[in-house]
Amino acid sequence: MLPCSLAAQKRVEIGAFVDYLDVSQTNTSNFGLGARFGYRLHHDVMMEGEVAYDYGLNFNEAYVNIVNGNLAAIERTSVGVTHGLFGPKVQPSHGFFRPFATFKAGFVDFRLSPGLLPYSNVVSTILGLRTSNLNAAIYPAGGIEGVLGPVGLRVEFGDEVYFNNGGHNNLRITFGPTVRF
Repeated sequence: MLPCSLAAQKRVEIGAFVDYLDVSQTNTSNFGLGARFGYRLHHDVMMEGEVAYDYGLNFNEAYVNIVNGNLAAIERTSVGVTHGLFGPKVQPSHGFFRPFATFKAGFVDFRLSPGLLPYSNVVSTILGLRTSNLNAAIYPAGGIEGVLGPVGLRVEFGDEVYFNNGGHNNLRITFGPTVRF
């Protein structure tokens, strides 16, 4: 049997969100959609999982000559991002405005259009993303949620750090509704 305070609280939270991700290596601002699922473990702690898909965005990719390091070509490339994260969210379980903090871990998957240059003596300036597009990630973040009954509206700001030849910091902002039951 659950204690009275836990039994009266909503245990499950689902939500959808609009996602903005500023990818540092490609210097692109990606927008997409995502969804969250959370399960309350303690009155102030919820475990959350989320996945988001950021649509492909075109940018100029530079290619350099590996022999002399000079710029060899520039081509239009498209990058899309899929990310999945899981971890705890700490948030007061009562009140109309609820600040929160979260720390999640997971993956970031970059989908790049194929490199169009067939030359063996040139490499992309984003070679790391081309050779390893699935990367481990961590995500410290915080935000606030406005709640009215079982319905809420959440905004979140964080630093999605993916690891590809070192850590790369990327501003991430999400905004969307939540429902508790």
